[in-house]
Amino acid sequence: MFVPQQEAWVVERMGKFHRILEPGLNVLLPIVDRVKYVQSLKEIAIDVPKQSAITSDNVTLSIDGVLYLRILNPYLASYGVEDPEFAITQLAQTTMRSELGKMSLDKVFRERESLNYSIVESINKASEAWGITCLRYEIRDIKLPSRVHEAMQMQVEAERRKRAAILESEGVRAADINVAEGKRQSRILASEAQKQEEINRANGEAAALLAVADARAKGLKMVAESLLSTSGRDAASLTVAEKYVNAFENLAKKNNTLIVPANASDVTAMVGQAMQIYNSLSAASAADRKESESSGGAAGAATVEQWQQMGSVEESATHGSGASKPAEQ
Repeated sequence: MFVPQQEAWVVERMGKFHRILEPGLNVLLPIVDRVKYVQSLKEIAIDVPKQSAITSDNVTLSIDGVLYLRILNPYLASYGVEDPEFAITQLAQTTMRSELGKMSLDKVFRERESLNYSIVESINKASEAWGITCLRYEIRDIKLPSRVHEAMQMQVEAERRKRAAILESEGVRAADINVAEGKRQSRILASEAQKQEEINRANGEAAALLAVADARAKGLKMVAESLLSTSGRDAASLTVAEKYVNAFENLAKKNNTLIVPANASDVTAMVGQAMQIYNSLSAASAADRKESESSGGAAGAATVEQWQQMGSVEESATHGSGASKPAEQ
């Protein structure tokens, strides 16, 4: 006898199991030996017929599948069960019905892989005595009642609409946040720019005031140094006389009512009075000048004060130093 590869021939001698023929050439005794069973050692795919099952939430399903198995022990497959394929098919159907009864409808769709694994494990426990092992089980088709199917479709549509509404609201929220953040950044930048502008303006004004003060200080210092010279008094007398005349000229242009001193035409007396004030101040500060020379810089300050007092001469020329009389123009 020539036995093909991946096949196991079970030989009986006089009705009793004798041996299993290996692939290749095998010699049998005529009449005494007889090949009783031929088992295929290849992987076999068995179609599990469609059947009804009830889930834990009382939903009736119509489900079918495909079972993949292999014969490991030809002796047990031949003498352990009458029809191995029929027995495995019935076992797969009952096991599948039992496992579906433990699960809800939603869980059946989410956990099909775990369901297949549970069915394979249950079949292997029962088919171990038959010399058959189940490799895997695949659910091929699940059919639902029409009303349940419509309800699931409505649920899916509602879920999709919910997700769309959530995504749209999140988009609007993100857009509002971006707009608010942009306005916030814009206001912050504008306030910082305004702050910097005010700082720059303040710095400019401070620098201008310092420059004006420095220029006035230098001017007063130069005037003080000029007054110490021989011709300084004559220059001061001339300046007082010019300002005296200019003051009356400006009053005549800007006002209708004038208050002038009684001797407004006596410019010489006015200048003499101013110079007398200047001489008295110079004599009073002569003693202090020697003391201030040791500390340095005090002479210029005294001279500045004297020059400021000289400015009062102009005011006295304008408002009068003694008796005055009104004049209308």
